[in-house]
Amino acid sequence: MIYLKNIKVFAHHGCLAEETLIGSDYLVELKVWADLEKSTASDQLGDTVDYVLLNAIVKEEMANPSKLLEHVAQRIIKSIFKQSSLVDKVQVSVAKINPPIGGDVASVSVVLKEKRA
Repeated sequence: MIYLKNIKVFAHHGCLAEETLIGSDYLVELKVWADLEKSTASDQLGDTVDYVLLNAIVKEEMANPSKLLEHVAQRIIKSIFKQSSLVDKVQVSVAKINPPIGGDVASVSVVLKEKRA
């Protein structure tokens, strides 16, 4: 498994007009499962899942506004499967920091997990 923890992103997601206008901070966590046996022996980037690519996918999908965190999380998963044939399973968590929900809440998160079809 490869784990990218606390990818900090500023983005414009939300159902409220001011959320998409002003934007807010997000934390994304990404876990991908792949057969890493070949890369442990070869020590070659081409034999593993490139975490630079994974980070770029997260940033690209987070830059495209969505009303729902579920929607952006699903786009991240689909893009990973499309761009990395080595990935068998993905878990992504998208957390909005200090959400405007009328209370003292540090963050609200959506977590999706999917296996390659």
